[in-house]
Amino acid sequence: MKVLRKMIQIDEEKCDGCGLCIPSCPEGALQIVNTTKGPKARVVKENFCDGLGACLGECPQGALMIETKEVEQYDEEGVIAHIRQKSPELLKRHLAHLKEHAEELPQHHSHAQINSCPSAQMMHWKEEKETPPEGIKLPSQLRQWPIQLHLVPPSAPYLKNSNLVIVADCVPFAYADFHRDFLKEKAIAIGCPKLDDIDAYIKKIEQIIKTAKPRSIKVVHMEVPCCFGLVQLVRQAMSQAGEDIPFEAVKIGIHGEKLS
Repeated sequence: MKVLRKMIQIDEEKCDGCGLCIPSCPEGALQIVNTTKGPKARVVKENFCDGLGACLGECPQGALMIETKEVEQYDEEGVIAHIRQKSPELLKRHLAHLKEHAEELPQHHSHAQINSCPSAQMMHWKEEKETPPEGIKLPSQLRQWPIQLHLVPPSAPYLKNSNLVIVADCVPFAYADFHRDFLKEKAIAIGCPKLDDIDAYIKKIEQIIKTAKPRSIKVVHMEVPCCFGLVQLVRQAMSQAGEDIPFEAVKIGIHGEKLS
């Protein structure tokens, strides 16, 4: 049965057949196949791909992306049976993968060992950190409005030829020096790749690139797995816009440290 859901899409022009994505797909949905253009990664079993993107961060060419389209319904029981035949260790990896993302696709995942996504996992810590002396106020570096990606018009004058920073909306709360390190003299757009409309974001960023022609794009995202989707959707928008723009991705830890 065909359903509308998220699915891995592979850009065969970018794929060089290195195979690094294969081990990161515990479901076995991906394989390297020989084509007229040489070895390429392919989704060989639609119903084994859960669309959660465990393979996204493994592709050095940025050839993998997530798209919403009409494909076969995800077959959780079939995947588990397939993996169980291979190795118990692989099954543990698969269940851990589903546990990380259970809240993203609850209609597909019902295994008893699956319960929560790390982005929604409750945590609390106490840590003494140095704070500025009382009375010292740091000026805001924000020079535009609006900032939410859905609301930012591609024709906004502050976007034209800008150094654009696209930020996961949790980042400014986690990273104390956000204004100084990422916002000063930059144009900004914020969004959440987990909760917001990803397809609309891709179209909006593509429009911004074509209309405003930013000089560079930097993506700042949190370390939780689903937040990496912001990097992938920006890359997809850049590819669809057909523009070669300097690009950088920065990962922020939940404790406020810059990880990359």
